[in-house]
Amino acid sequence: MSGPRRSPSGDERKRDAERTRERILEAALVEFGEHGFAGARTSAIAARAGVNQQLISYYFDGKEGLFQALQRRWQTTSGAAQPDVTMADVVTGFVRLGATQRSWARLLAWEGLADTGATPDPEGEQEAQAYFTAMVDDVRRRQEAGELAAGLDPAYVLLMLFAATLAPTVLPQVVRRVTGLPADSQEFLDTYADQLGKIMAHLAGPTPAG
Repeated sequence: MSGPRRSPSGDERKRDAERTRERILEAALVEFGEHGFAGARTSAIAARAGVNQQLISYYFDGKEGLFQALQRRWQTTSGAAQPDVTMADVVTGFVRLGATQRSWARLLAWEGLADTGATPDPEGEQEAQAYFTAMVDDVRRRQEAGELAAGLDPAYVLLMLFAATLAPTVLPQVVRRVTGLPADSQEFLDTYADQLGKIMAHLAGPTPAG
């Protein structure tokens, strides 16, 4: 006969909790990406994750907290600055990332559609502002290094590049009508990444001496 079942140790309970949180976050990303914040349901997220719905309140304090956790994760995983990579490679990398992880791009689009300018989460808004400020600072640093022409405004260039990287996910019908290719096809993504790289080359200023 088998002996009594051993209670999980503190480390095991911690790992179980982390795995549960991860499953909830992955399920929430898909649900929010498909339906936006207003249309997403915690019951659907729990079902996708295979957990009790009450765990969403336990770990994230409800739907709003879960959405904020996803926003913070996007800021952490996407990276505000990649100093060892050219700006052209950063942009084309985001294009390819959006093709393989479309839920992140959809999440940003839904967030924009629902934006009213209000800040119900001041702390989260400050974190987001700091994230984008760091990105603008990175573009400005690259401009000083010669990757971007001196007459261009780094903030507006960054805005243009964000729109360009989101286009295949947010405007697939425009992509199809303009290029004749499906926005998620490998042929389009390869050509689009190549063209964006060439556009970035045209935006570059002269390389400083030395």
